[in-house]
Amino acid sequence: KLSIRAAALFKKNYLFMTMSSSSVDEDISAKRRRRNPAQLYSSYLSGSSYDAKLAEEEERLIAQAIANSRIDNRRDDEWLEKNVPFGPTFYPTVEDFRGDPLEYLEKVKHEAVKYGICKIVPPKGWDPPFSVNVDCEKRFQTKDQSIHRLQEGISFGDGTEYTIKEYQRMASDWSKAWRDQHYNALHQVEQLEVKPSVTAESIDEGTAGTEDDSRDTTDYSKNEVTATSAAPSDTHHCSESNVSVSGDAHGQNETCSRQKLKPLMTPANLEYDYWDIVETQRYEIDVDYGNDVDTASAFGSGFPISERGRSVNSSNFQCSQDELPEPEFGTEEYYKETFWNLNNIPNSKTSVLRHVKVGINGINVPWLYFGALFSTFCWHTEDNYMYSINYHHRGAPKQWYGVPGTKEDADGVERVFKNYLSLKLRDVPDLIHHITTSFSPRVLKQEGVRVCKILQNAGEFIVTFPRAFHGGFSLGPNVGEAVNFASHDWLQHGVDANERYRTFARPSVFSHDRLVYTIAHHIEELLTPDICKSLAQELSRLMGEELLMRTKLLKAGVRDVSKEVELPANKLDALDEESADYDDKRLCHSCKHICFFSAVACECSESKVSCLRHSHYMCRCTTKRKYLLIWTTEDEMKETLARVEMRGEQLEKVSKSVSQSSCGVTSNHGSTDGASGSSGDLLHHQTYVVPVEPICPLETEVPALVTSDTSTCD
Repeated sequence: KLSIRAAALFKKNYLFMTMSSSSVDEDISAKRRRRNPAQLYSSYLSGSSYDAKLAEEEERLIAQAIANSRIDNRRDDEWLEKNVPFGPTFYPTVEDFRGDPLEYLEKVKHEAVKYGICKIVPPKGWDPPFSVNVDCEKRFQTKDQSIHRLQEGISFGDGTEYTIKEYQRMASDWSKAWRDQHYNALHQVEQLEVKPSVTAESIDEGTAGTEDDSRDTTDYSKNEVTATSAAPSDTHHCSESNVSVSGDAHGQNETCSRQKLKPLMTPANLEYDYWDIVETQRYEIDVDYGNDVDTASAFGSGFPISERGRSVNSSNFQCSQDELPEPEFGTEEYYKETFWNLNNIPNSKTSVLRHVKVGINGINVPWLYFGALFSTFCWHTEDNYMYSINYHHRGAPKQWYGVPGTKEDADGVERVFKNYLSLKLRDVPDLIHHITTSFSPRVLKQEGVRVCKILQNAGEFIVTFPRAFHGGFSLGPNVGEAVNFASHDWLQHGVDANERYRTFARPSVFSHDRLVYTIAHHIEELLTPDICKSLAQELSRLMGEELLMRTKLLKAGVRDVSKEVELPANKLDALDEESADYDDKRLCHSCKHICFFSAVACECSESKVSCLRHSHYMCRCTTKRKYLLIWTTEDEMKETLARVEMRGEQLEKVSKSVSQSSCGVTSNHGSTDGASGSSGDLLHHQTYVVPVEPICPLETEVPALVTSDTSTCD
């Protein structure tokens, strides 16, 4: 009976999976797998016995901590410039841009990794077509961000839904309102004619760079709001802007005289304004942020789609034509097929994500980000501690901050969260993964965390490294795009992320174990002895724990029914839609780990399974009622490990030189001062006048937004 029940359970799941994947009624875009959204903090409290007095005490302590921060840290205009160094900027050549981005990153990683973040300025001639459908009438959802409360760890509510042009009108009007309130608007016009130009020659002789970092000097607006000469009031007025700005929260109203206004709305001045709001709550500001907009939808990607099947969004994906010669740099075909195109980079020849054949939005399918002045991407690490790459298509710059991906620095960031939000963390242990909190670099450096910053202009890439915390904010209307990738040196970071997720019972975006075994079954793609060694170490670790836990459970009385129940075999050629759907049906009941090799089930349930670590949490039944389901046998594990080790030995004989590929976690505790190429950022940061215009032409008349949101400017 036990065998029949187990077989029926998993065969039923398998048949259901097959039927659902072949349904003709289901829209293709709806079937795309998405990241699990972060659970709102408020949902943890609803319906629970949460003590109201504890909530009041928590809010009081948070307010006190913020007040203490204002007292202890005397702000001055130059603190950020003096104490937060700029991260590295690299200037690849045209030849570098003809090749694989991961190969170029391998060249510069030894310096960039110690900052956790770096900027890449494309060579002269790089000018991809802007492919976003700005005329799309579909609306995207935004997040309503309370900038003055970013240190409190509160969740973001839903903001207004916008079309792209509606959002640009709002963002442009909001920037102009802030400029007119705080800056000498007439002086901005005078300075626009003399804004600096940063080139490769002016920074690092012999390298290639951009002629103009801003890339967006055109006035796209046909209906520009002119600067007012009237004295500003405590509340900013911006017609049609869904941005709420209250006056001085502490009653210290600013003088309205023009003499008090700052002369230029530069990145340095806006950076000071931003952290003044966050740290002192001088103004109460709510901004709508258009994050995580699906590029597989009607909006499209900012890059053109590959016709050689290099993108998950390609109609001929999985039919890659890599045997064809690479197109010439700068041609129309080049921008479709280059792996510097964010649609293609996850599937580059050296990215392990090329084995993930199912579209996962934000992972191997890029997301668009529509930013407005002060809209914030809070401190976070990437899913599964992967690399990320962000491209700034158009508009005002973004101010980025990065922390090295070392254990010491990452632990330091988490200490800051615990010090400020200890009570919230009791109820929401994974609050740090919700991407709703921003602490200033000042607070992080007090905890001994190394922080750098980078100014990203239109036409530039930002790369973040595994486990590196990063965050930042927009300086005005802009649009960017981001996606993940992973090289073979990411494996150990993936292990760390997987273990952390199990601690919080947080589902992973894909099975780490499946990806490792899929890589191992593509022996021909393992090109260096170090890659083989790193992979073999992980295979050995997985096999060691798996066999040890199986032995313990069998000795404890759990029955092995693998010989009686024929389970669907694990597919190891690729992680496709079918495999991902099947993995979703075998999540551990306790830690949400995908049970790839084996699982424990019980006669008391036809749906619950458990990983081998947590079978005792699944139910209260005796071990005699529990049974072990095995997908991967001991012999299969040993054969896989042996093949990888043999491949490593063969490569070692062929090449006696040690590969430059870095295995495991890189730990670099050197100084983060004086980064390569940072002098250009410093000049631009202090002198460039930030544009306030939308990223695309707007119609003369845009209908007033119909919304129930009350956070609009009067």
